[in-house]
This record gives sequence, structure tokens and C-alpha cells, in this order.
Amino acid sequence: MEILSKLFGSEAKVKIMRLFLFNPDMVFEIGAIADRVKEDPARVRKEILGLDRISLIKKKVVGKAEVKNGRKTEMRVTSYGYYLNRNFVYLSALQNFLINAKPLQPKEIVRKVAQLGSVKLLVIAGVFIQDMESRVDLFVVGDNIKKSHLENLIGTLEAEIGKELKYAYFTTADFAYRLSMYDKLIRDILDYPHEKIINKLGL
Repeated sequence: MEILSKLFGSEAKVKIMRLFLFNPDMVFEIGAIADRVKEDPARVRKEILGLDRISLIKKKVVGKAEVKNGRKTEMRVTSYGYYLNRNFVYLSALQNFLINAKPLQPKEIVRKVAQLGSVKLLVIAGVFIQDMESRVDLFVVGDNIKKSHLENLIGTLEAEIGKELKYAYFTTADFAYRLSMYDKLIRDILDYPHEKIINKLGL
């Protein structure tokens, strides 16, 4: 992310561009964008105006309200949303670069996930290895991991990457049982493209 931030001017801009590129059919208001990328709304507004000026994104009315003016009733715009301009001249190049480039290096993911607790197995797939057909993007096996902490981490990763992540978490005992029973989800993760970046289970 640091290299991309230097190339594109800021980390916020990279996260916002990824958000639109990964969600080409969605319309986002400023507040929703700020929530998704976990950036200050004022900073988001500044970046959005810049992306709008170069036509990477377009603006549309998403909210109107009735306003009475004497005997007249008018509909006034109350809010705008933004969406990806599919006709942007460099769209294909940006998609290839920002979507296919690894959003986070494995060592950075390890550093973030290791803070959760006793992690025994950490598998990355899906968006992390450019395999969009994968059942999950992140698979965690470990103990003493609080669900709320894991959800907060997933939210942070989603903000950096620009899309919602598919993930699964099992305790070590539950994972061992499911593995012995040839659980379909486990087999779909381990039998298809993935990378084990923490593997203390000897798989």
C-alpha cells in the first residue's frame, strides 16, 4: 500500500479507487465511502472531487425532498452519490493494476492477524491471490480469538482492499474434527488455490 500511495498521491485515494473498481455497479454517498474506507469524510470529499474531475467516477442525484415555496412545491436535491464511469479511458489499465496487484503483502497480513490470539493456521485465497472463484479470501484457525476483534480486523482489511471479504474462522479442535470428516468447506479451501502463510498444524 505504501508504494501505491506514493504512486497515486495518498493511501485514501488508493482505497477509494479500489472501492469503486471492486464495486462497479454501486452508487456511494460521501458518508458511505468514508465508512467503507475508514477515512475522514473531509479527506474523502477532496479525493472524490479529484476523481470526479478526471471522470473516473460520475455524480448522480440520490436524494430529493419536497420544499414548499408559497403556493409552489419544488423537489430539491438533498444528496449526491458517485459511481464508476465504465467509459473512463484508462479504466482497463487501472483495473489490471489495482485489482490484480496484491493489496497486502503476506507478512503484513501475518502481522495483523497474529495480534488476534493463538493463530495456528492462516490461509489466504480469493482476492489475495487473484482467484475470485474461491470460497473464502481469508481462513483462520486458532484459539483465544475474540469474534469482535476478528470482525474489526476484517473491517480494516476491507477498507484497505476496497471490497467485502469472505472469511471463515474455526478453533483448532473444530477444525481438526471437520478435517477428519472431510467437511466440504475445508476441502474447498485446501484443495483449491491458496497460500498458507501461517501453518503450525503441519498441513
